[in-house]
Amino acid sequence: MPAVVDIKFLHHFGFIHLFSLLVLYSVPSAYYAIRRGNVRAHKSNMVGVYVGGILIAGSFAFMPGRMLHNWLFL
Repeated sequence: MPAVVDIKFLHHFGFIHLFSLLVLYSVPSAYYAIRRGNVRAHKSNMVGVYVGGILIAGSFAFMPGRMLHNWLFL
């Protein structure tokens, strides 16, 4: 699905897609951190995934003009 609401980059993706990169980086980093016993790094990665990947990206996904907004509210 191409971005139609925000500014496009690479002729297809919007800013919301940057949070996918955050998740793809943070989840493996959190896994390796907890395997090494580094609880602090694991916790910060998981908080980053929750805030960036779920709260912020989720709120962007429900903005007016997006498909999820249309499905649920129109």
